[in-house]
Amino acid sequence: MRNIPFRSMPPLLATLLCASLAACGGGNSDTPALPPASLVTMGGPAITNPSKATIPAATAETPATDTAPASPTVQGGTVPATLAAGSTTGLLTGGAAPAPAAAVSFANITSVQVTSTGTAPQINAPVTFGQVFKAGDVKSTEYLGAKTAAGTTVPIQVDVKARHADGSLRHAIITVVLPTSLPAQTQAIYLVKGTAPGATAAATPQQLLNAGFTSSFSATIGGKVYTASADALLKSGKFTTWMSGPLATEWQVSAPLQTASGEVHPHLSARFAIRAYGTSKARVDVTVENAWAFEAKPQNFTYDAQVLIGGRASYTKAGMTHYHHARWRQVAWWGTAPALQVSHNPAYLIASKAVPNYDQTVKVQTTALTDLKTTLNKTLTQAMPTGLVSTYMPMTGGRIDIGILPGWAAMTVLSTSSVARDLTLSTGDLAGSWSIHYRDRRTDRPVTLADYPYMTIVGRSTDTYNPATKQYEAFPACAGAGLCDIPTTADTAHQPSLAYLPYVLTGDYYYLEELQFWANFDSFSENPNYRSFGKGLVQNDQVRGQAWSMRTLGQAAYITPDSDPQKAVLTNLVNNNLNWYETTYVNNSQANKLGVLINGYAFSYNNGTAIAPWQDDFFTSVAGHLSELGFTKAQALLAWKAQFAVSRMVGAGACWIDGAIYNVTLKNSSTDTAIYSTIADVYKASHTPEIAALTCNSTQMAAAFGVQVGEMTGVSSFNMGYPSNMQPALAFAAPLTTDGAKAWKLFMSRTVKPDYSTAPQFAIVPR
Repeated sequence: MRNIPFRSMPPLLATLLCASLAACGGGNSDTPALPPASLVTMGGPAITNPSKATIPAATAETPATDTAPASPTVQGGTVPATLAAGSTTGLLTGGAAPAPAAAVSFANITSVQVTSTGTAPQINAPVTFGQVFKAGDVKSTEYLGAKTAAGTTVPIQVDVKARHADGSLRHAIITVVLPTSLPAQTQAIYLVKGTAPGATAAATPQQLLNAGFTSSFSATIGGKVYTASADALLKSGKFTTWMSGPLATEWQVSAPLQTASGEVHPHLSARFAIRAYGTSKARVDVTVENAWAFEAKPQNFTYDAQVLIGGRASYTKAGMTHYHHARWRQVAWWGTAPALQVSHNPAYLIASKAVPNYDQTVKVQTTALTDLKTTLNKTLTQAMPTGLVSTYMPMTGGRIDIGILPGWAAMTVLSTSSVARDLTLSTGDLAGSWSIHYRDRRTDRPVTLADYPYMTIVGRSTDTYNPATKQYEAFPACAGAGLCDIPTTADTAHQPSLAYLPYVLTGDYYYLEELQFWANFDSFSENPNYRSFGKGLVQNDQVRGQAWSMRTLGQAAYITPDSDPQKAVLTNLVNNNLNWYETTYVNNSQANKLGVLINGYAFSYNNGTAIAPWQDDFFTSVAGHLSELGFTKAQALLAWKAQFAVSRMVGAGACWIDGAIYNVTLKNSSTDTAIYSTIADVYKASHTPEIAALTCNSTQMAAAFGVQVGEMTGVSSFNMGYPSNMQPALAFAAPLTTDGAKAWKLFMSRTVKPDYSTAPQFAIVPR
């Protein structure tokens, strides 16, 4: 095994990459809404951002179903600024619904559960959430409605964000108004086919301002006060609209911080998302950034921070250290906040194919959630914490954050646990703490290769010369020694999916941009020459780096709103890479017949003769995920890639007991350009003659490997072991061929299997 050498890079950004190869497990068309009910101001206390508070103890909860509950169900608890720290034990049921109490009498598409977390009854309380839909479920000519279990129509607003290739609804932000909600009551809200609503007016910024709305952020740096005012920006008309309708309207405003005398801070800016529910209440989402891509002398800043809403401090922090190219977020309310929580239907989330087909028989352990909650809470005392992700992202070993989705996100998919959801959203909030955020002043959006095809965080500044513009696209050097020191190291090879599921579930613009920041970072993390400049090819990375970059790019392209210019940019990056793999492997008669990636840093083992199958399995699983997200070119790539995982299980001359081997030898020497043509040759070269001669799955083989008969090697009992890493690849491969189905059946027959209840990120099964 060897380490990948660092290439020459600017000092400011050298810490963003790591070359360790040690093993690790790892135009929106807004659908008109129905007429609103009156929005009466009732409910609990304002809910502050959970990422800046502790997370409540795990509690056993019931999954969302498409059946009417027999009676109101008590779920979860309140979500105050400081949350409970107790712990419980037990299991959270997975997406497979229990026997229904009583079926609803109408057809529905899916449902969500809405739980009151307040201490008083709420009348006409609004709640907003994101929702993905299966292709074809809501056609372009159809409308959504909402009903209670009793069939009562509920006011609904649908802000359409993305559509499938057939024009049907893919993702929308939905607002509903609950007629009544009692303390601790959980109600099922059903999304149904509706009729075209009549035209209704949305609130305007001026109406909210006339009602007395104000919000601002201030940073005191060395005795000098810099501010940004949301209400002043709304008055100026410098806003964009994210949601619009009779139930909820959200405006986005932003500005650099400046002093009372007009001195503008060169690096710090504030962004506000003001979501008005009528004119009596508004959710205020405040993000503070130190993220301009090409501003000279980037550096960390220390300041006293204060967020004011309605003239009252909703958040203060003295001596905050704000890292370069990072951001932080706070959410609070003007007016009385509705005290409601939403849980999505696990089975429908999975059926939409927006997330993989996680095994719905897995029961999520509440003790695991409690442990994660404790870990997260401990990090919140740090400056710009990273939550559940190690500050050193390239850290090796079994990792709950490695996978198509992290373990806590898979727990959120598989259960209706409010704790799992809070963990997922909080870690999504804290994704802003990493120094990977590069915003273009010209577009006010994350920088893209479409605009700067020569930008990079590695290599020399001379590598960034753009002959078309005759400009260098290098990011500016740090302001000085020590001024850009940060405690975090990001890399592509161990990068979790941090913001995708939070955006899917909430529709919050913060998460969308967070996802886009990470995707674009992946595209320019490589030297321009190695990535084919603006094409953004990831083929020169470690195989696992290729996998996770393709996952992030694919998720961002899939869920970004259709009207967002980043949609086309991200989609092109995905297709550029798929074209490269297609040309290099799938449609290349000279390509290897094993279905294994041998580009980039694949040969990093046994003196350059061996590769890591588990890294290759990561890539195969991502190819499957991209195929399910609708990237048609990924289908052929998956079919080609699946051969390698399948043949290690059922290929002639190989033994499945060691199918998840740590590394396999593919050629005789590092200088060979060709690799073995059969899995039998690979198996023979990867084992001693004594092992290779043993009968597969015999008592003698089990003894030689130190396992039980029928047990796979690679720590089969560990939910992040190498067989677990292999499982998603086999799951995506199983429906493709007869051998794929045989490989899956054999894999599931192994005598030792992991307990996925504490970390289900690899608990993916065939559809």
